[in-house]
Amino acid sequence: MWQQVTSRRQVLAQSAVGFGWLAASALLSRTSLAAADSAAAFHMLPRARRVIFMFMKGGPSQVDTFDPKPKLDADHGKELPFAKPRVQFAKTGVLLKSPWKFQRYGESGCPVSELFPHVAKHVDDICFLNGVHGTNAAHGGAALKLHTGSDTFVRPGMGAWVNYGLGTENENLPGFITICPTLAHGGVNNWGAAFLPAECQGVPMGVASRPASEAAVKYIANSRLPRDAQRLQIEMLRDLAGRGGRANASAGGGEPLVEAQLKSFELAFRMQTELPEIQDLSGETAETLALYGIGDAVTDDFGRQCLLARRFAEAGVRFIQVTHSDSKVQWDQHANLREGHAEKASEVDKPIAGLLADLKRRGLLEDTLLLWGGEFGRTPVAEATDNGRDHNPEGFTMWMAGGGVRGGFRYGSTDDYGYYATENAMHIHDVHATMLALLGIDHEQLTYRYAGRDFRLTDVAGKVHDAIFA
Repeated sequence: MWQQVTSRRQVLAQSAVGFGWLAASALLSRTSLAAADSAAAFHMLPRARRVIFMFMKGGPSQVDTFDPKPKLDADHGKELPFAKPRVQFAKTGVLLKSPWKFQRYGESGCPVSELFPHVAKHVDDICFLNGVHGTNAAHGGAALKLHTGSDTFVRPGMGAWVNYGLGTENENLPGFITICPTLAHGGVNNWGAAFLPAECQGVPMGVASRPASEAAVKYIANSRLPRDAQRLQIEMLRDLAGRGGRANASAGGGEPLVEAQLKSFELAFRMQTELPEIQDLSGETAETLALYGIGDAVTDDFGRQCLLARRFAEAGVRFIQVTHSDSKVQWDQHANLREGHAEKASEVDKPIAGLLADLKRRGLLEDTLLLWGGEFGRTPVAEATDNGRDHNPEGFTMWMAGGGVRGGFRYGSTDDYGYYATENAMHIHDVHATMLALLGIDHEQLTYRYAGRDFRLTDVAGKVHDAIFA
């Protein structure tokens, strides 16, 4: 069990070592409880070193993307022959076949719809999880469940848990970066640290409602003060905080808020050395920019996010999230399914394929786990008209690639119509447990004691589905 250790403020206040400890502790603090590249640092053999999570906000339809259903096509317009879920988001009607055709690709013959012609070329590197299911039919609750493991309470995001468990591989960068995150449906709670140490939370670059070309960590350069002067400021703040810690030692508590603030100042200071270069895409070749679809009005926005994700992965960031969303409909086609899903897929298909290809040719796909998916899927029955689908958390598709998973593999399934997860069903807790296992972490041991209880990302559930491991 991993627990919070005595804070640096308490050590300074209570020990005779005093400020002679400060330099050593500053070095030690750069390494998390598990951030050493040795077998002892992990609960099991790690297959991946980092995660890139591609969040498709709104809920892509599994039966229109990666889970074809011939029976659905054959029974189009008929009533669903079994009961619909007890809790539904909206009123639904008869069975609705997919407007798109599926074709088998690669040596594995995995089926992909016409919506993803570029991703289809990489099926032999992808593990399709066709039996994922959740517990909430509303965007807010489902998004929180996917990101934090809870749809009812404020809990740390999965990136924060990974950051807490493994730390960053680069002391000059955060362990968790979220690019163009959405501020809706959970907002900052999806990538916050909650009760974990504050440095575990995601550092945002941009926001979903603004172009990715504007995504940057603001004020990363200090034009007023040279680095030596900034360093003196931080040393002075630590000195003052240490004196305050000694003065308050008799009260019996540390100063976690002060410690968190100091660590944020220190990280911001160190980030000045590397982050500006990573944010700047001007050094990439024309071929690489084209690979991600940068320069094309349709794919430029998400392409920039995916290229930044690769650059952060190269630089040692442990968890990177990119979010496909905007201020309009996202993947949420209650109506206009044909137009909406076609538009959304065209924006992400080439950038995702570019990321897969770029990681592979650089040797990064082997130890980088890609996770793709939305907060839920969509119903195989129509909503109101013959051109819309409702929310469906009962059974949907996510996929993983790289990072030690079996490529060209379909795991789990839904029923003949694509409504409920059936064989090898994976709850969201199972997805989290499996992701952590690929990183070398036992989800039952990655705990944090807070308010008298040991918390974990998977709460009191979660099963590792090691059948998908290569």
